[in-house]
Amino acid sequence: MSTKIRLGILGGGGDSLIGVLHRVASSMYDSYQLVGGVFNPDFEQNIGFAEKIGIPTNRVYRDFDTLIEEELKLPETERMEVISILTPNFLHFPMAKKLLENGFNVICEKPMTTTYEEAKILKEILGKSKTIFAVTYTYTGYPMVRQMKEMIASGMIGTIQKIDVQYYQGWINPIIHDAEKRAVTWRLDPEKSGISCCIGDIGTHAFDMIEYVTGMEVKEILADLNYVYSDNKMDVDGTVLLRFSEFVKGLIRTSQIATGEENNFTVSIYGNKGGLKWEQENPNYLYHLTEDGPLKVLKPGHAYNSQLSLDGSKLPPGHPEGIFDSMGNIYKGVARAIRNEKYHPGEFPTINDGVRGMNFIEKVVESHKKGNVWVEV
Repeated sequence: MSTKIRLGILGGGGDSLIGVLHRVASSMYDSYQLVGGVFNPDFEQNIGFAEKIGIPTNRVYRDFDTLIEEELKLPETERMEVISILTPNFLHFPMAKKLLENGFNVICEKPMTTTYEEAKILKEILGKSKTIFAVTYTYTGYPMVRQMKEMIASGMIGTIQKIDVQYYQGWINPIIHDAEKRAVTWRLDPEKSGISCCIGDIGTHAFDMIEYVTGMEVKEILADLNYVYSDNKMDVDGTVLLRFSEFVKGLIRTSQIATGEENNFTVSIYGNKGGLKWEQENPNYLYHLTEDGPLKVLKPGHAYNSQLSLDGSKLPPGHPEGIFDSMGNIYKGVARAIRNEKYHPGEFPTINDGVRGMNFIEKVVESHKKGNVWVEV
């Protein structure tokens, strides 16, 4: 009998990039077996997609409620153990809530919900259950991001005094200038995305990354957002000032209208003894800067890296690893938690990260709407 964790997936059908990402990631390390789900709203397309990716159609359901009902009829030794939510944002909360209430482990795309209140409700429900909940802030799975985290924790760069994170994309630029296109794009629809587009989609990645690698929490923020057009209800660009304490400050710069940019996510952390820099488009290089020596470049797979970093490295030095591997590392950590195996707390983002992320999104919008003022996080 297979010892693999039985996985179900909600959403991610058709040509969805996020669907491919999760399916490939879950197949790494031989920990999961995809047994079914609801990939498309249209049942015929749902069945067709299951046949295309080569999974049995007997557990491909007409809708989410049917999935819950039918899976609960199965013995615990056969039913889905964990379900990944890859749907548009507005469906995250109702799906996650019902899954938790029925004893399923959950892996959820970000942002975890569309409101902070919903996020707190999920955390409360999780506290009463014995299940695992992970939020896929994918970039925390990169080996050199994990190395950065461990180097900071060990005091390698000293006391942190400056943080600068940039996340620039240009994908929405052709859409935002066309009134018809922006009216039918779900990420620009508050009913489907929540109150924020840019901050909710990529700014939350930047926020989580900062708290993940530094181990610190943001205390106050001041935000300035750009909607480009008066009839556009969602931000597509924004800058957020951060305060961790009186003498530790930071900056998040995000944009989805940075023309020509693809996925330019860069993280720079500076302490009184040195600095660390990482770029998502070149994820295998971690730059270590000091004033009394030459620039050092760390790469994955070498013995000089931390155990957390090495555990996330699947290839020997010199062989590039990417976003599929990063997501795969998150799935591996969740598998260990589900199996009650020992795991490092940095192996996957938890519901606490999801709650913090939702609070951040709302506070950014609040700061902007109040006239770019400081608000507590």
